[in-house]
Amino acid sequence: QELALKSLGNEGLFLFSSLDTNKDLYLSPEEFKPIAEKLTGVSPVSESEEEETLDPDGETLSIVAKFQPLVMETMTKSKDGFLGISHVALSGLRNWTAPAAPTSVLLARHFKAFLPPKNKVDLGDPWWIIPSELNIFTGYLSNNRFYPPPPKGKEVIIHKLLSMFHPRPFVRTRFAPQGAVACIQASSSFYFTIAFRIHAEFQLNEPPNFPFWFSPGQFTGYVVLSKDSSHVRDFRLFVPNNRSLNVDMEWLYGASESSNMEVDIGYLPQMELESTGPSIPTVIHDENGNVMDSRDPSGEPVQFVFEDIAWQQEIPWEEAAQKLEVAMYPFKKISYLPFTEAFERAKAEKKLVHSILLWAKPPVPLPVPGSGRTLRETVLESSPILALLNESFISSWSLVKELEELQSHRENEFYSKLAELHLEKYNFPVEMIICLPNGTVIHHINANYFLDITSMKPEDVESSIFSFSTSFEDPSTATYLQFLKEGLRRAKPYLQS
Repeated sequence: QELALKSLGNEGLFLFSSLDTNKDLYLSPEEFKPIAEKLTGVSPVSESEEEETLDPDGETLSIVAKFQPLVMETMTKSKDGFLGISHVALSGLRNWTAPAAPTSVLLARHFKAFLPPKNKVDLGDPWWIIPSELNIFTGYLSNNRFYPPPPKGKEVIIHKLLSMFHPRPFVRTRFAPQGAVACIQASSSFYFTIAFRIHAEFQLNEPPNFPFWFSPGQFTGYVVLSKDSSHVRDFRLFVPNNRSLNVDMEWLYGASESSNMEVDIGYLPQMELESTGPSIPTVIHDENGNVMDSRDPSGEPVQFVFEDIAWQQEIPWEEAAQKLEVAMYPFKKISYLPFTEAFERAKAEKKLVHSILLWAKPPVPLPVPGSGRTLRETVLESSPILALLNESFISSWSLVKELEELQSHRENEFYSKLAELHLEKYNFPVEMIICLPNGTVIHHINANYFLDITSMKPEDVESSIFSFSTSFEDPSTATYLQFLKEGLRRAKPYLQS
């Protein structure tokens, strides 16, 4: 390592390390491949492409990409005119104004990756297309990477699809939950509608610039395909744009993994793939089996007529999406309602509001110790917490920016006041808040403080409010349970009146 640093210098070693995926200080031909492609401008045929000999009886699907770039004004750094941020750092983001491939033609049989395993034939029963390989114990993948690893197996089709947006998609995110999950939304004799959710991200910069990670909250969509995967009737993939912020961005500004990282969030109006119609045969045969021209005598393409699909079972899209969300985030086995809706429900059911206020969206990890990610993967997924929240609380999570907007809208004074009471208690990065249905905060704790307490030995914790219970081995579960119970105790006089 010292010799390499001496030979290459800081920035040279940083680039070398980004390519040296197995960290053996030796670049194999596979690891050197991205640089070779960059210098020669030639991409060798990959194994997955070698398999793509056109099946004479196969079908192809035409797909179009629709893309509107990130609205720069929605980034928090835009408020001070991106002061102190070099133009080079954001160059990959600013230059990404159109999809890498506006159109593409894919083989219908590639969508076989979306079909359910034999034991998953019930509607809404999720399975993993690409299983997550990360959890709270494995940590996260390196930030110091520019080029995605070659996709394998079921990753291939997802990599192909995402490559229509940008040439460097990583089909596995650096943080959990990564991968892709799916469930059957509708079923007929010969077809499925498969709903899916993908957590993937893009690397927007290349050397000599430092990495810039662009992580949409999720990709979701559906594919209508025959049970033998020979025919795709319909396909759509998109980044949801129904919230005010839907993308997390992180970029390094130094030549080491431990370099400081800038973090921001923003709004992406559109990132979408859509099939132009059903898949059609590559080669057309007449009734005698002879190959026909794909155009009629007047030169027009042959028109295909497809039978209507008679669905025998189906569930609403919202239900399928919820099942996929819970598969990715088990803590969402209980509902997390929008901010104002949570208070309306709490009032109606005479319950407390358990609110989580974050700087960035929960599906997008923050590279800080007290992030929503850490809470999700430990405390909020545990059975005792889920049970108590379900019984005594109405839960909600919100972004700081959303509450700032709500506070500034004076048309509804009550909602504005609710937001103000929350923001008064907020400290970066995550604040957990317990309040009455009228918005009065009766208890709150910052995620960093919470994690500090739970990493201490029980005998070192002074406050009785956060004392450890012996009935749980996990101190974080015990402490969060105490936090919730203390909120209930403080609220008793109000709830009884």
